[in-house]
Amino acid sequence: MLTTLIISGCSMVYELIISAVSSYLVGDSTLQYSVTIGLYMCALGLGSYLSKFIRKHLWARLANVEIAIGIIGGTSALVLFLANLYLESYALVMYAEILAIGTLAGLEIPLLTRIIEHDQKDLRITLSSLFSFDYIGGLIGSIAFPMVLLPHLGYFATAALAGVMNLTAAVLIVFRYHNRIRHGRSYRIVSAVLLGCMVIACMTAENVGNLIEGGLYRDNVILMEQSQYQKIVVTKHKNDLRLYLDGNCQFSSSDEYRYHEALIHVPMAYAPARDNVLVLGGGDGMAARELLKYPDTQITLVDLDPEMTRLCSEDKQISALNEGSLSNERVHIINTDAYEYLEHCTEKYDVIIVDLPDPNNEVLNKLYTNVFYRMCRNCLAEDGVMNVQSTSPYYAVKAYWCIGRTMESEGLYVASYHLQVPAFGDWGFQMASAQPLTQQHPLYDQTKYLSEDNLPALFVFGKDETADDVEINQLTKPMLMQYYNEAVRNWE
Repeated sequence: MLTTLIISGCSMVYELIISAVSSYLVGDSTLQYSVTIGLYMCALGLGSYLSKFIRKHLWARLANVEIAIGIIGGTSALVLFLANLYLESYALVMYAEILAIGTLAGLEIPLLTRIIEHDQKDLRITLSSLFSFDYIGGLIGSIAFPMVLLPHLGYFATAALAGVMNLTAAVLIVFRYHNRIRHGRSYRIVSAVLLGCMVIACMTAENVGNLIEGGLYRDNVILMEQSQYQKIVVTKHKNDLRLYLDGNCQFSSSDEYRYHEALIHVPMAYAPARDNVLVLGGGDGMAARELLKYPDTQITLVDLDPEMTRLCSEDKQISALNEGSLSNERVHIINTDAYEYLEHCTEKYDVIIVDLPDPNNEVLNKLYTNVFYRMCRNCLAEDGVMNVQSTSPYYAVKAYWCIGRTMESEGLYVASYHLQVPAFGDWGFQMASAQPLTQQHPLYDQTKYLSEDNLPALFVFGKDETADDVEINQLTKPMLMQYYNEAVRNWE
């Protein structure tokens, strides 16, 4: 029964790793998880069907299955990263891994059933015990992966650890039942050697992972952390410092001032009052840096990941870039989900800055819905102004205008604007208020890019940067994520 528990738990971990790695590398998490689940279930059925052709040497066949699934699953994350780096057919490698692991997992339960039924002569007890432990193992694997394994070990070590568990099951089988296995001595040697290799792989996974994952970035990786919520990577080339979250660039030190000047100083010029500002996201401290240039402004910064705000306040290079904004007494940091914060918010803010990552998965998409903007409006002062980073009106034109239309659906007056940020390309924002938007203050003039002269040009769009045929983004109909993922596929 212990073997069944290990088998089921490890198989679940492998499929979650494949789904998570593919979402990380390719995007469109709904598609990745859906494909993985569908192919895995199909492969389980295929494995169960193929088991009828195995008539003899059941213990040896079971040992072979455990060894094979331990090797394939234990190296799954490594193989997927290498495929993404060096092959154009990443999807084929992903599908092959799912089918291989699923087929092998489908062989396990029928083989165990026949083995135990042959020994115990009671099919009723055999089936009830096997399937009970099978389902419990799946539950353990599905809970352990997001809550314990991934945050503490990362993809490579988690896969290797599951491989160790499968190979341990193989070792238990071949050592305990060696008298029922042909060439039992050879099986014991091979399984023990493979287990030792996988243990070494598990112990060295962090170094291997850093080396392999470094190939995803054009510059030298100087910091890599897996928090509970995301992969945080910092790279540097000469004087260019870059921050990546789950593989997506958040800023380049060479031009981030363009982005953050547009994000902050435009809505601050349009807001009648600027004393109380809420920043949703912005854990890198750059938005707070710009806001602190207004001497009377108090800032509440809500960012989900405490590791992000800790890193950006303690790391010398990043804190120098954000000028120590996250340690300023006028900045109050709250590490919680932006959606949950707004649900319980009773305060009214003069300005709300929504500086969140692009909506490339379901969790982030929720923060771009009509319900989210409704909650933002409820937390705005009567004449308050909010501003939302809205991806690129050139590379993701439908996604960009979908955000604006969604804000308008909540009765907000929206002013769309954009600018060139070399690290990102053409990048856009959606500024909104419950009142018609008019400039209330002179634009902050201690800037590197923005000026009163170039401000009007930000609100002008080319013909290839507009789209009218877009739907609003709702919790129950996440159109934005579809628009965004379609744009990513078109530009790959």
